Amino acid sequence: MTIAEWCVFASLMLYLLSIASVKWLRVGRFDNSKPRDPAFYEDPIAARALGAHQNGIEAFPFFAAAVLLAEFRACPQNLINELAILFVIVRIAYVFTYIGDRPTLRSILWSIGFALNIAIFFMPALRHFLPI
Repeated sequence: MTIAEWCVFASLMLYLLSIASVKWLRVGRFDNSKPRDPAFYEDPIAARALGAHQNGIEAFPFFAAAVLLAEFRACPQNLINELAILFVIVRIAYVFTYIGDRPTLRSILWSIGFALNIAIFFMPALRHFLPI
């Protein structure tokens, strides 16, 4: 597996851990028989963790498709790997800023992550201009 493919897995784990950590920390208050109970997410930190989790679910398919498209179209693997690593780093920071209630920085990080995704996605169209 390539580093970029491991980053796809890391992106998946990140959005799962963003909500699982809150559920683990609030064990006595989380009722697994009602996992979507709105009352659990009334706490501001739990609500923001849920938002980070949901945004991770939204961002994951585009990232996975972009990485696979770039790899299937034989783009420079080192560049795909580097951009994928940057994407995961930005997403980790994004989750921390979301849970830490830093909306402006969170929006900036989201935009950077989206730009990285766009760059990976359009690599096949630009591969003849990229270094090998």
